[in-house]
Amino acid sequence: MADLELNPYRPKLKCGFDQIDPIFDECLAEAQVYLTEQGIDDYLEGASLVCMIGRGVEPVLSYMQDMPAVAGQLGQPVLRLVSQTVWKISRTPNGKAIPTFLQTLAAVSRRLGDIHALEKYFDIIFTMMEKTTVSIHGHHATIPSPALSDFLEKMPYLISQLSLAGLKNWVDYGIRYYSTHPERQKDFFSLQSADSLAVMQKERHGVLFYDHERNLNLYMQGLWEHSPQLVPYSLGFDELRKPQPYFDQLGMRIPDVYDQFNDVSGLDRYRATLAHMAAHQRWTHPIIADNYSPFQRMAVEFVEDCRVETLAIKRYPGLRNLFLSLHPTPIEGACDPETQSCLRHRLVMLSRALLDKNHGYTDPDLLDLTERFHHIMSESDSSTKDIASLGLSFVAKTRRQSDQLANVYFDNTEIDYRDDNRHMWTFIEEGDEEESFEDKRSPQTEQDEHQGLPPRHYPEWDYHSKNYRPDWVSVYESLHPAGNASDIDRLLQKHSALLKRLKHILELLKPQNFVRVRYQEEGSELDLDVAIRSLIDLKSGSMPDPRINMSHKHDGRDIAVMLLLDLSESINEIPRGCEQTILELCQESVSLLSWSIEQLGDKFAIAGFHSNTRHDVRYHHVKGFSENWNDEVKSRIAGLKAGYSTRMGAAMRHAAHYLEAQTADKKLVLILTDGEPSDIDVNDDRLLIEDTHQAVKELQQKGIYSYCITLDPNADDYVEDIFGNQHMVIDNVNKLPEKLPALFASLTK
Repeated sequence: MADLELNPYRPKLKCGFDQIDPIFDECLAEAQVYLTEQGIDDYLEGASLVCMIGRGVEPVLSYMQDMPAVAGQLGQPVLRLVSQTVWKISRTPNGKAIPTFLQTLAAVSRRLGDIHALEKYFDIIFTMMEKTTVSIHGHHATIPSPALSDFLEKMPYLISQLSLAGLKNWVDYGIRYYSTHPERQKDFFSLQSADSLAVMQKERHGVLFYDHERNLNLYMQGLWEHSPQLVPYSLGFDELRKPQPYFDQLGMRIPDVYDQFNDVSGLDRYRATLAHMAAHQRWTHPIIADNYSPFQRMAVEFVEDCRVETLAIKRYPGLRNLFLSLHPTPIEGACDPETQSCLRHRLVMLSRALLDKNHGYTDPDLLDLTERFHHIMSESDSSTKDIASLGLSFVAKTRRQSDQLANVYFDNTEIDYRDDNRHMWTFIEEGDEEESFEDKRSPQTEQDEHQGLPPRHYPEWDYHSKNYRPDWVSVYESLHPAGNASDIDRLLQKHSALLKRLKHILELLKPQNFVRVRYQEEGSELDLDVAIRSLIDLKSGSMPDPRINMSHKHDGRDIAVMLLLDLSESINEIPRGCEQTILELCQESVSLLSWSIEQLGDKFAIAGFHSNTRHDVRYHHVKGFSENWNDEVKSRIAGLKAGYSTRMGAAMRHAAHYLEAQTADKKLVLILTDGEPSDIDVNDDRLLIEDTHQAVKELQQKGIYSYCITLDPNADDYVEDIFGNQHMVIDNVNKLPEKLPALFASLTK
């Protein structure tokens, strides 16, 4: 006991097994080598959680002995990740496999080398557990997976033979064919069946990074005098967007496996990728991105890639053949500019021409830029900034309207050994980080607005064919230009009497009650039911549940609201019997609503939209979820401008894109409009009505409630077809500033 008292960390480990005491000091000394003070707390907290699962001392010993080194390699967040994963496994019928899981974890972690790869590995294990655990009569799973322990025992060998994607495919095969045959399943996952070995051999393709990590590190040290941390990622898990190599201050990210390509071995593909990134690290200096459009940035990136590769070839001439063997050779004229976006095709042709003197292309703009590029490269002081002007001039000379088309020509344009160039750009304007606003510059012309974020493409519902038109609508987003914030303050002063009534209503909406939070290890009072059960467990020799306390918290509101404003041309009109335009009344009502929600503390965002055909739907951010009700937001509301048409479905889908990312129990989209969905390129009045109705159903499937406030006196003809009973028609527009906050209070009480 005296020794335990000398170590101040021992009480933090809530585990009473006697076997822990002899090794505790040694484990803690190793932890202090790898971990910070916070990391040590997480380490002991994780060990306490592993102890709590009731599987004896063996899992605790494995965790304590192995996790400091694992955390030293993968980072301290892995401590919580592993302990929480063990806890999740313990809540399944497969708890007996936990000791094997922890015993093999150190070897697997050393092989994977990255916490994100480890998360993918855990996903594979949980998939295997879920698909091979036997259910009784289709109800609760009571019989554990017969092969899980064997599978985990073989894991160090499997992970040394297969990439993560290959392991996933091997596991999927075993699940597909043997999930209902326990004995054959055991043979497959323990590598005892011929089928298992054959599938594993099939998945053993390419060159694994893990087998050549030391050689690649020596390659970087010898040729580039640089020793970056090389971190592999898997290509087999992101089906929608193929990952690309990249580097940052934490190291170089590269694929975990490379197959042979164009007679270039996987190992040489690794060397090409690392040489390209090393050249960027040596010769590329970040430039300011704020004044470049996405198309311009793409062009600058291609030309800069060629610049650093040319410099690398001057230093190591053998790299030329390696780069050219991996670089595609697009066929001139293969892309049809009438029906396709050919910008990517043109830029890859340019890239090939800049590296290959025998390119054979005849385009005069391409030839002119190639000549200028080699002239600049002949000067010793070429820089990223110098070469950027070439990319900009090429885009300006060759730009076509069809470059904006959603149908992009991709054939023979992938240069997969190059990184994603995130290191090339720096942004001087602050943005709303949660919503990725890039465009925070001064007000722009209609033509210049396209120079902000690239468009996001959404489908549109065709009620004739009962199907979606894929990537039919292009939504461009920007931050709404500002006006005069003092105008909004005057509007609020005008409605001071209404604000007092609203304040009384809002006080009733604020959470008043306390609710109990049970199953707490520490709390304000004892939870008698749990305490009695724990005492019975203790008397019967079972592991008691230590969560015998409870605490209290406010029964708070957890709501996220998106107010979507129709900014079409019609709201500039003055309705009959009014002295103000609909736009001015909207500004008043939105200001009152924003003030109200600020009092409640709910998550709240405002955006406006209008459209000019399906190719040009504008989505203006007025207030982000992370912004408070301040002069900056007031100035954007004061600056609201209206024009064009009302393509509502696309705007709702884009609003849902941001609302879906919010963590809240209730998510609400309020649409404020003065007319039915319409656009100048649509002749069928029902088409956009049906599409908006489909958008309402899509949002509902995502857990987002839609409600429409319409100022159109004729809305009864269509609004119920779109929103059902989730709407309100305000006949007297003058009442809007009073009714909108009251409606919000009613919907969220």
